Amino acid sequence: MKVVGVVAVVLLVLLGTINGVVLVESRSKSRRKSNEFEYSYSAISCRSKSVSLAGFGGVGDGTTSNTKAFQSAINYLSRFSSESKGGSLLYVPPGKWLTGTFNLTSHFTLFLDKNALLLASQDENEWPLLAPLPSYGLRGNSTGGRFSSLIFGTNLTDVVITGDNGTIHGQGESWWKKYRAGELNHERPFLIELLFSENVQISNITLIDSPNWNIHPVYCNNVIIQGITILAPVTSPNTDGINPDSCTNTRIEDCYIVSGDDCVAIKSGLDKAGIAFGMPTKHLIIRRLTCISPTSAVIGLGSEMSGGIQNVRAEDIVAINSESGVRIKTGRGRGGFVKDIYVRRVRMSTMRWVFWMTGKYSLHDSSGGYDPDALPVIDNINYLDMVAENVTMAGSLDGISGDPFTGLCISNVTIGLAKKAKKLQWNCTDVSGISSGVVPKICELLNDQGSEKRTACDFPQDILPIDDVKLNKCFFRA
Repeated sequence: MKVVGVVAVVLLVLLGTINGVVLVESRSKSRRKSNEFEYSYSAISCRSKSVSLAGFGGVGDGTTSNTKAFQSAINYLSRFSSESKGGSLLYVPPGKWLTGTFNLTSHFTLFLDKNALLLASQDENEWPLLAPLPSYGLRGNSTGGRFSSLIFGTNLTDVVITGDNGTIHGQGESWWKKYRAGELNHERPFLIELLFSENVQISNITLIDSPNWNIHPVYCNNVIIQGITILAPVTSPNTDGINPDSCTNTRIEDCYIVSGDDCVAIKSGLDKAGIAFGMPTKHLIIRRLTCISPTSAVIGLGSEMSGGIQNVRAEDIVAINSESGVRIKTGRGRGGFVKDIYVRRVRMSTMRWVFWMTGKYSLHDSSGGYDPDALPVIDNINYLDMVAENVTMAGSLDGISGDPFTGLCISNVTIGLAKKAKKLQWNCTDVSGISSGVVPKICELLNDQGSEKRTACDFPQDILPIDDVKLNKCFFRA
């Protein structure tokens, strides 16, 4: 897709819908009362105390650092960080707020006005170094440690990052240049990362040009991510959209992502460290996602999946000009498992592959934590009710010799081919399963059950606990 085409899609998204899918919906409203505005918004918890960043020395001129102002405000609000005290809210008013890393507190809401722009500092001194994640070891070109994310928190309860579609701009280009030139000794920062936290909501904000991954909940429980717009150049390195990592009970919905990497990447640790930590990502819902990612996947599982991935349910997905629709990426040494995966009602246009699985991925923990005898288990993978057009190749499904991917099921899938499509549409090795109603004709390793079993693949009907979480109508004045 040409740049003009991408811009056109972005404009359509910002107006509200594309292909009938609601992408971004502001859940907050404001009205004036005397000299104040009263804001309403939806959240997992409402707050009894609210303050403005401007009251703590914040200067929204785009050049003054507000790192101390953010942390001073949050330190003050931490005295309300218990359920009995009602929690607190920090309002970021209109302006351009330059800042480095700041840490959140519990029972806390960060609310961005629709005209608020957070600008990530380009001064490395404003990005503290953290130890590697315990389920990872060293990744990429890191020789030790990683930069803290812009918005960070650990061991928190009841945290909300939301707004009236305010914007967080990562100013990532300088980081991308340093990364490509080999000038960084530590892993680039993410925009939002929460560790070991529960009852988390991230909603109704726009993220632009992250230095690295955009949203990274890791070792978290009960996470809702909704109404998010994520934009990055499609050539930017590792700008994954949303990466749930060793999390339980997560709901991702109504998001629009243009990315230089996977739009949603499901992870659970790397090699020996991930196997030892042993915390899977499970009970994950993804719905009403629209993605543009010409060099990567709409939904990726792995390659960091050594703690396991289980019970993922994705539906009502729109993929445009992306490398692959659903991708499972693993290899010898990963260990772990990917099982009980269910994907349905996906519409795709201009794709390199619709389905891609590989057991030959060979990038490993650079600190040496890699056991070639640790083999992954890939089982019970279900894809149904999908339509694609302008596709180069229907599927590349490659398991591991001696460790095949099993229990694959693909049904009711129609794939329209590009003018320069591959002659071989399906490449299948070391996989087994069934299929029905697939066009073009699928490989023999996925035994065709015939047209009478077009709904052979499974999609669970039970309700996951995270789907029972309802948002409250909340108010504050600023």
